Amino acid sequence: MGVAAVSATLQVGNISHAVISEQLAKREAPQIYIAMQDEVDLKLEDMEFLRHRLNGIRAISAASSFGYYNEKVVFQAVDAKPNIFAVSQDHLKTSGRRLIAGRFFSPNDFANYRPVVVIDEMLATQLFKGGTKPLRQRIYADRRPYIVIGVMESKEGFFGKPEGEMWVSMSVAKAMTGSQTIGSILVRPYNFKDIKKMEEQAKKVFQQRFPKEEIYTGNNVEEILEQQETLEMVSRSLLAVGVISLLVGGVGIANITIASVMERTPEIGLRRAIGATQRDIMLQFILEAVILSLVGGIVAIVTVHGLTLVVADVFKLPYKFDSNTAALALGSALAVGVGAGFFPALRASQLDPVKALGQA
Repeated sequence: MGVAAVSATLQVGNISHAVISEQLAKREAPQIYIAMQDEVDLKLEDMEFLRHRLNGIRAISAASSFGYYNEKVVFQAVDAKPNIFAVSQDHLKTSGRRLIAGRFFSPNDFANYRPVVVIDEMLATQLFKGGTKPLRQRIYADRRPYIVIGVMESKEGFFGKPEGEMWVSMSVAKAMTGSQTIGSILVRPYNFKDIKKMEEQAKKVFQQRFPKEEIYTGNNVEEILEQQETLEMVSRSLLAVGVISLLVGGVGIANITIASVMERTPEIGLRRAIGATQRDIMLQFILEAVILSLVGGIVAIVTVHGLTLVVADVFKLPYKFDSNTAALALGSALAVGVGAGFFPALRASQLDPVKALGQA
């Protein structure tokens, strides 16, 4: 039971980490956003100000909505309604997205106001039919032409499930609108677990820069962090139950070994009389405790593995057998077995051969 409890606890931890990894893989990289009230306009200088005052930044960029809501993007006779954003230089790195084809905006694209765009895979599928390759094709948004230079993977962003996206460079957006403002600043930390700390730090920095304004911050993994905290708490509770179960199992092994010593006292006396040493007797009973723990541990691991397969199949959970987890559970069982059988084995080895034979 102890090994089963420990193995189940470790499996819960493995599955929970796999579930969180799956959820993270479906969305953009963990990042925080910073925005202000409508009356306050953020600029790229504010992004640079933040860059030099935050620790642990992996990437930082700016993004703004561009064009009208549900604006059509057209290629020949086909149209779609993607989300369109104006982005700064490092936005691909901040988002954590992977380029499937082509390239991202270069410094020359920004400096020369080139009308080029990067689209996601979903928008490419919506616009380009019949095997047409998206790269270097001309598409239109608000009747303005753009050349597709890159296709990125589709991922869930701050606005929910992917519906198709198109990115233009921030410099092109500024040239068309005449505005130097940005909608939000996005920051990607090196460590996923540091995201809440970085969010608080960013808000504090901007409160010092804009003391009279209200600052809005958030992150795109809030619910995942809550799930992780809940799963870690459950894992700790189950681990405590597993440790208690192991201790109870150890007491059971100790009782079995003590009873075995009492019942086999004449046998111990006979073995000592024909030349067995104290060490031989002690190793015999420790080995029996180890075998008992090993058999029980293997049965428990096989049982838990079978039940986990059933549960994972029913609830569509990611699971595969982890040999390290099984080895850890079995190792804990052997450690408890040896510890529980040591003192009864020591007692058996110290029996007086003459008295032991006298009980035959």
